[in-house]
Amino acid sequence: MNMTKVITYGTYDLLHQGHINLLKRAKELGDYLIVGVTNDNFDRDRGKLNVRNNVLERVEAVKSTGLADQIIIEDYVGQKIDDIQKYDVDIFAIGSDWEGKFDYLNEFCKVVYLPRTEGISSTMLREKNTADVHIGIIGCGRIAKRFPSEANVVSGVSVTAAYDIDKGNSQNFVNAFNDITVYDNIQDFYKNVDAVYIATPHLSHYEKIKKSILAGKHVLCETPMVLKEEEARELYSLAESNGIVLMEANKTAHCPAFNHLMVVIKSGLIGDVVDIEASLSQLLDKGGREFDTKQAGGAMFEQGSYPLLPILKLMGTDYLNLELFSRMENGVDIHTKGVFRYPKAVCTFKVGLGVKTEGDLVISGTKGYAYVPAPWWKTDYFELRYENQNDNKKFFYKWDGFGLRYEIQEFISCIYNHRLSSARLRRRESICMAKIMEQFSEHKNFFEI
Repeated sequence: MNMTKVITYGTYDLLHQGHINLLKRAKELGDYLIVGVTNDNFDRDRGKLNVRNNVLERVEAVKSTGLADQIIIEDYVGQKIDDIQKYDVDIFAIGSDWEGKFDYLNEFCKVVYLPRTEGISSTMLREKNTADVHIGIIGCGRIAKRFPSEANVVSGVSVTAAYDIDKGNSQNFVNAFNDITVYDNIQDFYKNVDAVYIATPHLSHYEKIKKSILAGKHVLCETPMVLKEEEARELYSLAESNGIVLMEANKTAHCPAFNHLMVVIKSGLIGDVVDIEASLSQLLDKGGREFDTKQAGGAMFEQGSYPLLPILKLMGTDYLNLELFSRMENGVDIHTKGVFRYPKAVCTFKVGLGVKTEGDLVISGTKGYAYVPAPWWKTDYFELRYENQNDNKKFFYKWDGFGLRYEIQEFISCIYNHRLSSARLRRRESICMAKIMEQFSEHKNFFEI
């Protein structure tokens, strides 16, 4: 007698009795139950980005029920058909609130809509058990204007306040976002928020972060967080001793596709990494802040943390040597190239504000290489390429909006779950970035071209 295989899918956020009842009903349909747990960022089309339980926590919760014979992770559109065929599934089971939506799967197996437990849902539990994190924006300039709309698609957060020393910026913010209160006094601002997003010029970050931590507020600060190693160490230590989440807002670090790329490389699919080349460039108006020496202008400070990211994440922070080569104009670098030497690898990065280059990412390994086309820092697609082109693999993702929603999601998740650091951009990596910025500012191992 053949075994009857059943498959079902869900987010299983804040696992509750309704989930357990549904899993029991699915289990009763056959002999073997496969449970697909939706990945953190895949399910965004159903609503806001989840911030309560990450995918690994949700997998553990499903495993603890003892009802699943096998647990898989749902990563991409169309995976249900692939899974049904891959695991030779007989029955697809899903809650009755999806009635009719999965009839197309009848071509591949039997579809059963199961009655749901009335009066309980993850959404209801989130609303009952958690109040929104009220976040305030410090610095109402160009970047900050992207933040409210991005925060709006993340559950558990409300942007309620803003502060800027420039009254003109504050008034523009009031005009654009009339549901956000703009404060003239920073202490009044702090009284009305739980956390802050800092989007001020680079040189003010240290002071603003420190004040915010001492005021008991969680901090998400634009990248580069600070430009000195000791300042970064001090701030992370201060945050930890006060139970505060301090996170650097590097949007690429939190992008779903970039995180998948890092996992793929670390899993050995291209062998040992021996070379990384990362570049980023823009041709900007030279009358702007980005070219002002008094505001830490230049390509390295403005863009450097992005191409440093894949190098530090894949090769680590213990490099043997870093040489920097820059073309300078009026005291700022319009182009900088860095060459890292590691024990068994060499890595290079290029940034430019007055020099244009191909903005791609190439990670070379002993079995193949990963290629991410420009603009790689907004990763939505990458390839693994091999000697035998038939072995090549392509990965497609979606980059939503301005991309800030992913870093906001992780920030709020850290606050809810009392995690003082994020694996997506570890504190030691953030500190190393500050160390590299400091090396550049002090012109150590530096060559002007």
